[in-house]
Amino acid sequence: MADQRSFPMRGRVIRAGESPASTGNLANIITVVRILLAPVFILLLVLDAGADGPFRIAAAVLFVLAIATDSLDGHLARSRNLVTDLGILLDPIADKVLTGSALVMLAVLAELPWWVVAVILVREFGITLFRFAMLRDRVIPASRGGKLKTVVQSVAIGFALVPLAQWWGEWVHWLNGGLMTAAVVLTVVTGLDYLWQAWRQNRVVR
Repeated sequence: MADQRSFPMRGRVIRAGESPASTGNLANIITVVRILLAPVFILLLVLDAGADGPFRIAAAVLFVLAIATDSLDGHLARSRNLVTDLGILLDPIADKVLTGSALVMLAVLAELPWWVVAVILVREFGITLFRFAMLRDRVIPASRGGKLKTVVQSVAIGFALVPLAQWWGEWVHWLNGGLMTAAVVLTVVTGLDYLWQAWRQNRVVR
């Protein structure tokens, strides 16, 4: 088994193949860029200061583009056999950093209750840390509906960031509330499902 702590830079960067891939391959670069975009996203919302002006729109566009790269780097890594230990480590972290930043900033702007942020972040970071801890013994598959949860979270945050109420009316707030409620429910349910699967596998192993 490959050393999980080694991140070799020699190897393939873009092209597909069977030889070892470089840690600095294109898929990993995209993942790192997604992490680096989080501070820029936060700065744009701070500059907007709740005015729902150009900075807010720029932040929303940046969030949507950054989230879209999640599918891009995953597709590149799998289709070109560029999967590396570093990529496996950084990909979920990048997602959590970006969505977590958005949720925290929405709460800071008093547009989202802090308890919603706490529930989602505790689940996301808790399950991520738990998964890394369990990797030493066995791989636990992602919970059913995990991809749906991620999509709904991203859509809910995206709608919350874009000041659509200015153009479409106050009913948009009800839409945003419904989407965020769905995101919270899926976040909790999939988190519990993941822990249930882990418990069942632990019983089988014993």
